Order: sequence, then C-alpha cells, then structure tokens
Amino acid sequence: MLKKAVELFCNSCGKKLKMENGILKEDAFEAVKEWGYFSDWDTQVHRFNLCEECYKKITAGFEIPVEITTKTEVL
Repeated sequence: MLKKAVELFCNSCGKKLKMENGILKEDAFEAVKEWGYFSDWDTQVHRFNLCEECYKKITAGFEIPVEITTKTEVL
C-alpha cells in the first residue's frame, strides 16, 4: 500500500505522481521486497513506485505475462 506522503515519484521515469492534500490522485504500482538470506541484499528492504506508463512498458517485456484477475468488489 502506498503510504501517505507529500510527494511521490515514479522510480523509473521520475514523473511526479498527482497528489492532493496527501492523497494520491492517480494509481501507481508499489513494490516492496524484504530480501532474505542467500541473496545479494540479505536483510535489506527495497521499495519502489511505478507510474502506469512505466508499469506497462516494463511488464510488456516479460517473457511470461503478468497474471491478471478482476475483483468484483472494491472496499
């Protein structure tokens, strides 16, 4: 979940995401990875945001497509 912030940026293109009164006014992809042992980043936590355009560009290059499902309710 994107945490409340004054400003958020896409880590890929640097675009400033639209915020109003601390509320994100456009959707974005947030990734959080807590690295465990046997990695190059043992015990580090990595976090980044992508705007929709960068998400589309990055995932379009995947050899195996993103799994997509549709929710019937939004809470």
